[in-house]
Amino acid sequence: MAISPSCVLCLLLLIFLQYQSQASDTLTANQQLSTNQKLISQDGNFALGFFKPAEGSNDKWYLGIWYNKIPTQTIVWVANRGKPIFDPVSSNLIISDDGNLVLLADHSKSPIWSTDIKNNTSISSTMAVLNNTGNLVLKHGSNNSTVLWQSFNDFTDTWLPGNKLSRNKKTGAVKRMVSWKNRGDPAPGLFSIQLDSNGSPQYILQWNSSIVYWNTGNWSGNAYTGVPELSPTNMYPNSGYTFQFVDNDVETYFTYTVKNDVQTFTRAIIDVSGLFQSLMWTNATQAWTTFFTQPTVKCSVYGVCGENSKCSENAASSCSCLMGFIEKYPDNWKLDDHTAGCRRKVPLKCGNNDSMHTKQDKFYVIDNVKLPDDAHSINAASAHACELTCLKNCSCIAYSHNGTCWVWYNHLMNLQDNIGGLRDSISIRLDASELPNSGTKKWWIIIIIIGGGGLIVLSFGVTILYFYRRRQRYKSGINHDDGALISFKYRDLQSLTRNFSERLGAGSFGSVFKGVLLDTATVAVKRLESFHQGDKQFRTEVSTIGNIHHINLIRLLGFCSEGVKRLLVYEYMPNGSLDKHLFGSSCTTLSWKMRYQIAVGIAKGLAYLHEECRDSIIHCDIKPENILLDASFVPKVADFGLAKLLGRDFSRVLTSMRGTIGYLAPEWISGEAITIKADVFSYGMVLFEIISGRRNLEHRETSMETFFPVLVARKLLEGEVNSLFGSELTNGVSVELERACKVACWCVQDSETSRPTMGKVVKILEGLVDVEMPPVPRYLNVLAEGSSSTKSSSY
Repeated sequence: MAISPSCVLCLLLLIFLQYQSQASDTLTANQQLSTNQKLISQDGNFALGFFKPAEGSNDKWYLGIWYNKIPTQTIVWVANRGKPIFDPVSSNLIISDDGNLVLLADHSKSPIWSTDIKNNTSISSTMAVLNNTGNLVLKHGSNNSTVLWQSFNDFTDTWLPGNKLSRNKKTGAVKRMVSWKNRGDPAPGLFSIQLDSNGSPQYILQWNSSIVYWNTGNWSGNAYTGVPELSPTNMYPNSGYTFQFVDNDVETYFTYTVKNDVQTFTRAIIDVSGLFQSLMWTNATQAWTTFFTQPTVKCSVYGVCGENSKCSENAASSCSCLMGFIEKYPDNWKLDDHTAGCRRKVPLKCGNNDSMHTKQDKFYVIDNVKLPDDAHSINAASAHACELTCLKNCSCIAYSHNGTCWVWYNHLMNLQDNIGGLRDSISIRLDASELPNSGTKKWWIIIIIIGGGGLIVLSFGVTILYFYRRRQRYKSGINHDDGALISFKYRDLQSLTRNFSERLGAGSFGSVFKGVLLDTATVAVKRLESFHQGDKQFRTEVSTIGNIHHINLIRLLGFCSEGVKRLLVYEYMPNGSLDKHLFGSSCTTLSWKMRYQIAVGIAKGLAYLHEECRDSIIHCDIKPENILLDASFVPKVADFGLAKLLGRDFSRVLTSMRGTIGYLAPEWISGEAITIKADVFSYGMVLFEIISGRRNLEHRETSMETFFPVLVARKLLEGEVNSLFGSELTNGVSVELERACKVACWCVQDSETSRPTMGKVVKILEGLVDVEMPPVPRYLNVLAEGSSSTKSSSY
């Protein structure tokens, strides 16, 4: 059947339009970029176009650059940070008549952003290109080497590989990264990072461009002293990072790159809470994994909670308003912007305190806090005198007396919950109506005492019966041989932990507290954090974990699931975690015999999880902190099953694993499927630390700083592994020592197929199976090369 000429014309037109609509990486002088179009870098990794933030207002649009292949919106650069577009359909990006990139907004086509370059002599040939590095470059079409402007010189909150955060020594100009205002608003926030403008080679974090709250320390020739994570030997072994610090007559800067064969994305940011973070995209979890965070404690960020608020590291929300205050901008708080702080609910009566018709302002006491900044000392012999002095000054809003009278005027900044054992108290000035009336309170006390007297006898009997039954329930639950778990009430766990007062430690999944049951049995109560699983699913998964019993696995005794609260109750381990005995200065050094038994025990526990459970369990977080020791130093693997218990939330947990990154297998980064062999890799890294008694990433104070597994791999091949250790360790145990070193090297092979199963590891360590000489993993060679060039400024 013949095709009519009109159909042929339509077909050609459609093909032409499709070709025209295909994304390009270049914008020329005769083109424009509209809201339904975008530039795509040649490798497809980055996109430039119009976007609206995933959170916040839905009517504000921006021009920016983002990762094109990541499902989670991740913006790396924004042009019109403080000037949003409200009519995206009528807005576009063009190259203007003077050769500048210009963003025209709304129907008026008024310019709201421009590259603002001067004296462009090749206007007609100017073009904008989005490079594979995520850098938008404006240049001459006839001379690609001439860069007129680039987004890499116009930082927002993100530092991409290849870019440099510099200080020009001749002009004094300093490049700064500035945080977003909040998660839904890319306007400049209060937090920034830059090189010290006073001339030192350290980077500083600042609040409001004025107050420094953290610095990197100086460059040591290999790393910044305050950020040892950012060095070739401390970054993830197979990450492909290259670092360079430059300090010449023209400029000072630090930069980093990632090798081309590393198929992942990485970035450094200053987030809305003022934290400086390095992140890498993990394909396995489809989430960003944090390599380091500074400051490590969020409450150390100046002004992070704003004025008249309190910062608490252990609370679900780190920022909260003080009693008598409410959020100044509640919508911003929902988007993690607390910097505006809190305002009073009721104004103070200051100025009218002498009036017979006006109640006097009063004070509310907060105990166990780190006092706010900007305190002023005044002469006052007692706490009462300090209070009276504050009341006489309308600007005085709080006082504290600890031998010295301290007062605060107008606002409070950086009030924190008890940190580092500090136990000060502060009295906050409030309108009297915000506090209970003392006379009314006294009458209520009298009424309660009289009314309650008639119920004492009855209550006493009921209480005895209640505690008797609860004791029997606890005792029977702990002694069950069928694996039955106790379902605790939250108030019961509050009681047996004395309101969670004695914290044993904090890990990737939450904090652990010591508790004592009514039968005097000691337990460990883990309060899970970042948890959003439903009650039914939680109980199902907990029941599965509770049925897993092995001498080298921590036993789960019970749980609590009330509302959003999720807690687990475990048997208590009196000797704490393995890291304290390997690396702590206060604990007795473990003998080789004890260390070897611990290594075998850990292997047996993991082998049971991998090979003997009905459904194989991958731990996902093996490290010394998760190996607990009982009274006889028998090792118990803790936190098994929690990765599955958290489900999709586990990807968020990974972002807080600051101490975990050195134990993660390469497949976490490369995006390959995670199997039991990921635990084998982590076990190998732990085994190196058991052998050496120190952190793998800890530097030796010698002429050559290196990674301990590198030394082991080298010495194994040379047949001199015993030379790494003193005679007090190797005497009579050289066979076991060499066997353990070989097992550790086999466990950390690059390919998971080359790693042994944990069952085989147990047999090798027990001497039932011979072990061959392991090949040196590729990443160990990389680290060895990096170690030998520490005297160079480029890594």
